[in-house]
Amino acid sequence: MSFTIRPYRRFPVCCLVTYTAGLSEGSGTMWNISLSGWRLSGDLPMRVGQTCSMSVTLSNPTRVFVVAGMVRWVRGEEYGIETQVANGTTQARMVRYLRHQGWTNTQSAS
Repeated sequence: MSFTIRPYRRFPVCCLVTYTAGLSEGSGTMWNISLSGWRLSGDLPMRVGQTCSMSVTLSNPTRVFVVAGMVRWVRGEEYGIETQVANGTTQARMVRYLRHQGWTNTQSAS
């Protein structure tokens, strides 16, 4: 596995997530987020290279929807997801949420 620097810093959260892989739906917890990647644990097994869609409740009423994410790594029931397709509304909500949480530098690499 090669080492790459993430394009955005990840921030710890604990949010509910539902995700769809193929024709199946799973639910779980989002543990960290960035503008381009997510770490979640859930009850629907996925594999590296698989695509999924996700709906995340960041806070009430803030929900974001990722049309397509790709599974980049798997560790048991935990998954690293790279955002592939998210609309402008989702990106704007993510930036607003991160700023509201006090994370002012959302574009620094970790």
